[in-house]
Amino acid sequence: MTAWTWRFEKADGTEVQPAVQPEEFSTQGDAESWVGEHWKALLEGGADQVRLFEDDTEIYGPMSLHADAA
Repeated sequence: MTAWTWRFEKADGTEVQPAVQPEEFSTQGDAESWVGEHWKALLEGGADQVRLFEDDTEIYGPMSLHADAA
């Protein structure tokens, strides 16, 4: 089964622990919906950007969590 996961990073690409712990998602849409619901808490918890992975393959990123950069 494919697992979709997020990597949470500072602006310089350093990995950080997320303020809200995600599950493993079974679809890209579920993963994106989760980030859409939790991005403010993630940002407040110290993450500046995220990268989306399908298993070990990076799908896209870094995607900023800062609204003014979107």
